Amino acid sequence: MTQAIAPRAAATTTGGVAFRVRALLLLLLAVIGAVLAGAAPASAHAALTGSDPQQGAVVGRAPTQVSLTFSEKVAMSDDSVRVLDPKGKRVDTGKATDLGGTTYGVKLHSGLPDGTFTVTYQVVSADSHPVSGAFTFSVGAPSQTSVALSDPAVGGGVVGALYGVGRYVSYAGFILLVGGAAFVLACWQRGAGVRPVQRLVVSGWLALTGATLALLLLRGSYVGSGKVGDIFDLTLLGQVLQTKAGAALVSRLLLLAAGALFIAVLFGAYARRDEADATDATDVSGRGDASDKGGVDADAEKRDLTFGLAIGGAVVAAGLAASWAMAEHASTGIQAALAMPVDVLHLLAVAVWLGGLSALLVALFRAPVETQIDAAAVRRFSRLAFGSVTVLAATGIYQSWRQVGSWSALTGTWYGQLLLIKIGLVAVLVGIAWISRRWTAQLSEAPQAKALATAGAKAGAGTGTTGGATALAELRTKQPTKVPANSRKSSSGGSDSENADSRDSNSGHSNSRDSHSADSRRAAQLARQQTAVATARQKRLRDADPARAGLRRSVLAEAGVAVVLLAVTTVLTSTEPGRTEEAAKQATSSSSQRSGPLSLKLPFDTGGQDGKGTAEITLAPARVGGNEMHVYVERPNGKAFDIPEVKVAFTLKAKKIGPLPVTPDRIATGHWSAIGVQIPMAGDWEIAVTVRTSDIDQTTVTKNAKIG
Repeated sequence: MTQAIAPRAAATTTGGVAFRVRALLLLLLAVIGAVLAGAAPASAHAALTGSDPQQGAVVGRAPTQVSLTFSEKVAMSDDSVRVLDPKGKRVDTGKATDLGGTTYGVKLHSGLPDGTFTVTYQVVSADSHPVSGAFTFSVGAPSQTSVALSDPAVGGGVVGALYGVGRYVSYAGFILLVGGAAFVLACWQRGAGVRPVQRLVVSGWLALTGATLALLLLRGSYVGSGKVGDIFDLTLLGQVLQTKAGAALVSRLLLLAAGALFIAVLFGAYARRDEADATDATDVSGRGDASDKGGVDADAEKRDLTFGLAIGGAVVAAGLAASWAMAEHASTGIQAALAMPVDVLHLLAVAVWLGGLSALLVALFRAPVETQIDAAAVRRFSRLAFGSVTVLAATGIYQSWRQVGSWSALTGTWYGQLLLIKIGLVAVLVGIAWISRRWTAQLSEAPQAKALATAGAKAGAGTGTTGGATALAELRTKQPTKVPANSRKSSSGGSDSENADSRDSNSGHSNSRDSHSADSRRAAQLARQQTAVATARQKRLRDADPARAGLRRSVLAEAGVAVVLLAVTTVLTSTEPGRTEEAAKQATSSSSQRSGPLSLKLPFDTGGQDGKGTAEITLAPARVGGNEMHVYVERPNGKAFDIPEVKVAFTLKAKKIGPLPVTPDRIATGHWSAIGVQIPMAGDWEIAVTVRTSDIDQTTVTKNAKIG
């Protein structure tokens, strides 16, 4: 009956672990799906803060070049900036030049016609993210254009989604690799020989390596055309290798090669030495001084190997973290020289905390009974995690100030809102970790630990591996020798012939060997069953410890929150910082106020015969200072309306300025113009247009507009 229960208990435990792992995986997929569904198609990290000609401006003659100014340095190719005429034909020379600072320009062909021109740009910001956009300006006067002002789908689509998943997997792999190795070296050195822990760290290395290779292939299409077919374009791959982001990915691959050597030593020579030390510790009797000296030498060698692995692992881990810090947010903006090392510390703290948490989860759920994690190792990780959270909080506060910059950006930008979500998740994670610390304290003081050890020893002595071996030995020593009856009779009486005795004796020996072999197999099977029973009994005793069970539940909850936290962090790293977004909004607002032309249509009716029409007033560039004003008067059928007089007046009621009268000159039928119209102050101006259609029929129509 006991033998039948043991497999069911083991199956139940394995099924429970599998269910929890599947639940975490489903949670991970759900979070990634929600994040990718809600993310913007393009993540611009460098904002266009100015241009010449300005957006929407009307210039008197065609410029010789178009210049663009960004909030940070960008990388440009020959086709990064395109200027298209009203028919959609390129009128630029095709080669962008660096004009100094963060301003870039492209030359235009001579002899451009009047009309509306479209400028499109697609560049890569200094923090490795693609940026795209478009705007228009006009020469002479605005005109119809066949060019659509839709932004290119840079950074979006299938390639953008794959790139986002690759970023998530790379972060997860880094955390498992670095955090798992740190957990083994700093907290649970015996875990170097535990297969589930080994698989966790190796899986982290494989995930990070595979994701890095995928990002390297996806990079060219991600910042370029966005086409799936360009993923394996070797020309694009060669261009990527010459960029800062490509160099960072290649450096990461080289560091991962060193990481593979580190893993081989950690789970090879180091794990074997730890096992040998454990064996020597159980058998030191009768060795005298020589044994003591050998033990001291072994301990010194182990300490040296641990120290060497710790130094080498720290260098590799810091290098891997730097491959992100030197190519993304920390590498650009204010205080970049300080931000990059702070970002490295931030990434390492996250990895040690969450990666160590993953290793602890595996140790609690999957480690064999005979190598189960002890309370001292859990306490060591608790202290290590506390230190990591302290570093994480300090570096996170600095990063938040640097990337957000103001309270309005914290609540009014997508980056700031994501940051608030991340802070909330970290607070939840710290709260659960506090509960885990309470379980850890109880685990170290619980009397169940001693009872578990005693019960496990008894179970092992009675029905465990030792018991199985004893039963096998007893069966082997008590095997009956099956000899035929006539052979026994011949032995006692001596009356059979010698040939008959020989044949019967050989037959008896053959049957004895067959019986001995069958009994040996049965004994081995019995030993395996007894070992399974003992293991199941020890697992039940271990799981019955309320402190250990509580710790397992709280650590599992921490891991679930960590999955969501990592997804939010991944999206955060690919989102335009709040400081940059606010600067872009201010620049756009300022540009929209400074640039023109301002165009207003005011229907009028003087009340007389043939007194209806529309007056359209344009003001360029609609800013403080001198402006050029045009007034067009049309009949309801759209034809030019020849009227005797038009007057215009500007009033800024908020500042009690005006009305400022302007009398334009008649240029042609239905067209009046004035040069040098002075606007003294920016604000919401009331524009009044007085139209006279006859000697006695006139009317004044007004409309408000922002100028300056």
